[in-house]
Amino acid sequence: MSRTEMMMVFCCDITRAAIRRKVAAALEDHATRVQDSVFEARMTPGQAQRLARQLEPLLEGQDSLRLYAIPAAGRAHCAVFGKAVPLAEEQDFWLL
Repeated sequence: MSRTEMMMVFCCDITRAAIRRKVAAALEDHATRVQDSVFEARMTPGQAQRLARQLEPLLEGQDSLRLYAIPAAGRAHCAVFGKAVPLAEEQDFWLL
């Protein structure tokens, strides 16, 4: 699996509010919430897969968690409209 960071998009559709809150809290520890059930993060595919696998046991019934990987070339075709949160950017610095 690639070690190159990509924009990872996590989308969840979870029926029970308690489980939805747990999944959202875990995703917010690693990603930016851009819509109610959509989160974006810059991470490697391996990191994203590990995070999704950690959350998978919480899912039940018809719940779903989708993960989309957008490489650098694909980001050139991404756009944000309206008052949306900006796309996750590459960072080469640390903010302390």
